[in-house]
Amino acid sequence: NSDRPLTESLVPLQAAGVPVFTVGLGEEVVAPDIEMGRVEIPRSVLEGSALVVDVVVTQIGLGRRTVPIIVEDDLKILAEETVDLGPDGEPVVARISLKLEGEGPRRIHFRIPPQSGERVERNNARTVQIEVRGEREKILYLEGEPRFELKFMRRAVADDENIQLVILQRTAEGKFLRLEISDSTELQFGFPASREELYHYRSLIIGSVEASFFAHDQLQMIADFVSERGGGLLMLGGRSAFAEGGWAGTPVEEVMPVVLGEPAGGEEGFFAEIVVKPTPAGLAHAAVQLGEDGEGVSERWDSLPPVTIVNPISEVRLGATALLTGTSPDLPDDQVVLAFQRYGRGKSIAMTVQDSWLWQMIPALEDQSHETFWKQVLRWLIDGVPESVEVVTDQEQVEPGESVRLIATVGDSTYIEVNDASVTARITSPSGLIEEVPVEWTVERDGEYVVEFRPSELGEYEVEITAERDGNTLGSDRTYLYTAASDEEYFGANRHTQTLRRIADETGGQFYTPE
Repeated sequence: NSDRPLTESLVPLQAAGVPVFTVGLGEEVVAPDIEMGRVEIPRSVLEGSALVVDVVVTQIGLGRRTVPIIVEDDLKILAEETVDLGPDGEPVVARISLKLEGEGPRRIHFRIPPQSGERVERNNARTVQIEVRGEREKILYLEGEPRFELKFMRRAVADDENIQLVILQRTAEGKFLRLEISDSTELQFGFPASREELYHYRSLIIGSVEASFFAHDQLQMIADFVSERGGGLLMLGGRSAFAEGGWAGTPVEEVMPVVLGEPAGGEEGFFAEIVVKPTPAGLAHAAVQLGEDGEGVSERWDSLPPVTIVNPISEVRLGATALLTGTSPDLPDDQVVLAFQRYGRGKSIAMTVQDSWLWQMIPALEDQSHETFWKQVLRWLIDGVPESVEVVTDQEQVEPGESVRLIATVGDSTYIEVNDASVTARITSPSGLIEEVPVEWTVERDGEYVVEFRPSELGEYEVEITAERDGNTLGSDRTYLYTAASDEEYFGANRHTQTLRRIADETGGQFYTPE
């Protein structure tokens, strides 16, 4: 048990003066044994996106051997990786790369084959739920000048059915080229001037565009797009980008994951050719996985040709992470190439290279590194971007009859929390029975609505939330819940003597053992 739930459970017992007498059964150490402690995977992912899943494994009494981790989806093997077990009782993390195809909820099974002499085999596996989304996500890309970077990025994601890359390219003062728009009115007056219009997009890319192109309200709106709407922002390198584009001192500077210095001076400015390589954090990040594993990723990046930068950036903000860096014999410091940070509800990414298209033009025709990189980066950019109405369950799996909380967050078209909405949950059981229940505002938190229900059937439940206000639909969302018998009793099978003693001590009881 974690400390907080146990503390909360003890409070009413202490208040009532009820002593608890605990009895410790079982062994202090169950060995030999392997336990899969947890699997860290997002609740949802866009179809076809690359995932890196962390699997935590602990062993006792089996030695530092190597064991396989097998990943299955409905008995189909998705991946198999090996993990080197650590010393007794010390957890190790295995990182497994996955790509899920096919829209809908999935039950992904992770398992380690039982080892000879294992005392408990049921704790060698975990099953997790993830929803694979098939929507077509809209990204707005604003570019200040015609350049190959835009052309080649469009090509890279042209066959990706889940990404709609909407282009707004400045061709002259006050004139724009619009591509991939949904209708003739989209962006007809240029870059969005209202939050409602901008927040329609999931993410925003800003290319070589000077900050003075925007009104101050638009600059603040871009910052709020990340912090309040929860969108993704990608800033690209170029002669009018970052400090050279006058972005220092703007509201957007605070959002960027990199530190802007003084603009490069002189008539020629700054120019450097760099060789790009992943950082240790980059080797473990799905967005830059150009190979099958850490070693493969490094080799793929080593094979790519040099590129150039015109924005000298060598430092990331506190809390930000650099995934790619660039080196040059002419520069004293490594240059930041790809970095990101969480900012408010969203995330910001900086990609400082101005000509990544060289990764497409120079390598062999069959080399897909450029396409793979940009597909993964753009999918990462939109990953986790919230809708105005969302619903989650407080548990992904429960036993029949166990209480589950449905938690909905409701906002309007500008993502301002709404407290006076009419929210309904439509719950469909595994057998097809449908129940509609009202979801009430919690009062404790703006825009949060909660209801509890008890699933009675085994299998998969579908929960759909709809929010309305003044007769207008604010939005809807869907999630899934799985009911099954729990295997938790097989995890942490050793006797928790300290916890039992604490319960007894803090309630005035006594701890006993059969001896």
